[in-house]
Amino acid sequence: MIKQTARITFGVVLVIVGLIGGLIPIFQGWIFGIPGLIILADYFPPINRLLVWAKKKAGILDKKETK
Repeated sequence: MIKQTARITFGVVLVIVGLIGGLIPIFQGWIFGIPGLIILADYFPPINRLLVWAKKKAGILDKKETK
């Protein structure tokens, strides 16, 4: 339970840092935002759907992930 909470908190922090990085021109926010979304996709189905959609667009989707 504590490990789950820590991972979710870490994912949220990464997404927030990524959003802040998107506002600051010198700071690359996607470096933090994408790993944060990947971590949160394990716990939140809407984020998982967003991740699957992005992988389809990029053409890097595995066969097992299309369920």
